[in-house]
Amino acid sequence: MSDLVPVRRALISVSDKTDLVAFAKALVERGVQIISTGGTARALEKAGLAVTPIDQVTGFPEMMDGRVKTLHPNVHGGLLALRDHPEHIKSMREHRIEPIDLVCVNLYPFEQTVAKGDVKDEEAIEQIDIGGPSMIRSASKNHRFVTVVTDPRQYDKVVAELNGHEGATTFSLRRELAAAAFARTAAYDTAIAEWMTRRGPAEFPESLLLRLNRDQLELRHGENPHQLGALYVDSRTSEPSVTRAKQLHGKALSFNNLYDANGALELVKEIDPARQAAAAVIKHANPCGFAVAPDLSTAFNKAYAGDPVAAFGGIIACNRPLDLETAKQIVQVKSFLEVILAPGYEEGALAVLQERWKNTRLLEVGPLGGPGSRDPRELDMKRVVGGLLVQHRDLAAVDPSRWQHAAGPAPSADDLAQMRIATIAVKHLKSNAVCLARDFMLVGAGAGQMDRVTSCRLAVEKAGERAKGAFVGSDAFFPFRDGPDILIKAGVKGIAQTGGSMRDAETITACNEANVTLMLTGVRLFKH
Repeated sequence: MSDLVPVRRALISVSDKTDLVAFAKALVERGVQIISTGGTARALEKAGLAVTPIDQVTGFPEMMDGRVKTLHPNVHGGLLALRDHPEHIKSMREHRIEPIDLVCVNLYPFEQTVAKGDVKDEEAIEQIDIGGPSMIRSASKNHRFVTVVTDPRQYDKVVAELNGHEGATTFSLRRELAAAAFARTAAYDTAIAEWMTRRGPAEFPESLLLRLNRDQLELRHGENPHQLGALYVDSRTSEPSVTRAKQLHGKALSFNNLYDANGALELVKEIDPARQAAAAVIKHANPCGFAVAPDLSTAFNKAYAGDPVAAFGGIIACNRPLDLETAKQIVQVKSFLEVILAPGYEEGALAVLQERWKNTRLLEVGPLGGPGSRDPRELDMKRVVGGLLVQHRDLAAVDPSRWQHAAGPAPSADDLAQMRIATIAVKHLKSNAVCLARDFMLVGAGAGQMDRVTSCRLAVEKAGERAKGAFVGSDAFFPFRDGPDILIKAGVKGIAQTGGSMRDAETITACNEANVTLMLTGVRLFKH
């Protein structure tokens, strides 16, 4: 028995009318009878297509403001009947139910409605589709006989199949479309459940429902070349991100490219572009360069100078559109760069970068706001075998006005600004992290160590002579004074650390003895 099923009768009811008329015309040209509802029927009739209104099929008018129109046995019987089952055929004849061979449905725009943020409950609830998911599920369950279409991007594939098989579809296509349809209704129900859950008192829901779609972007590989990798995108996210970035140039991105690019972008988001330009250089998820300045060109030069050796094969992020002068500075570096990302590229800048590197990926992420524009609803998740660890994003402001002066000279406004830059940088380094900043740039970092004293040694070693007069950021307290002693011996001018150690007094004594300013931030900034 052939798996081909002719399409003679189709029900079309869509909210998204993209390419609707062209798709319906292709069906009509093959002699397919079109059944339709409400606004979809009006759109097709306006285009000159013959349409059978849904109430002629059900025998009932659309009612209750359209809440009830397709919930009827003449619809669902026509979708669910097994065409090779004698009892089903008998029931269809007895009740005058005609088969429906194709359903084209996309759902009420619930996700888009609630994404507006200030939507009223009544408006959101009216965008909860009932008939659409019901038809999709009925058609999908019976995909042995029924073709279900849920996305305008599927139209061309369906038409090509009909043209290639004299108006019929194959089982393989129907099964593929049914799988996509069940994924769509699952995502839709998840969106509704999430919206309703967020309106309750719990910080974290009883069940964590994720809606991620695989991006069409093909990753070069996973974390290592022998691993496959894919990117799944959360369509609810409106904040500028690497998942929403437009690739303008370069070879395909890898798993590590995207992970590191995300880290670079999150670092420069800490700086309001309306106040200061910021540039970051990331290597293996850690900042090896970070700086702020009045203009982007200066910020980049400082960031790259932080550790030019580590910058080889690194990733650059900017918080302002990349201008021609900055592009000229970037192409002068001797290192290969994996990725450059910016809110945009001003005239001429893109061409300069494209000419310098054939393979470097250039990403455009769109305008960045200040730190306050980041979405607090975006959760931070880490995969562990058998589950997920979930927490709020660390969006705590780095605010020196809340710090406690604990030792050494009272800091000047400039001193506090320098310590703020060090603390922002250390927030994005892997713990245990200690870093040195000078002249509003990162000059040395120690990260990912099992003890903080080793991080201090590494930060000082990286900084070299620039450690003298530098300012320290530490992502947590110093458990002993050995770490601060290393920093003080190197000539640092000020230290910002969390405080709260049983031996804080030892660090305070060390700073007072050396006339080094010590500020206690009261906020731990671990990043694992």
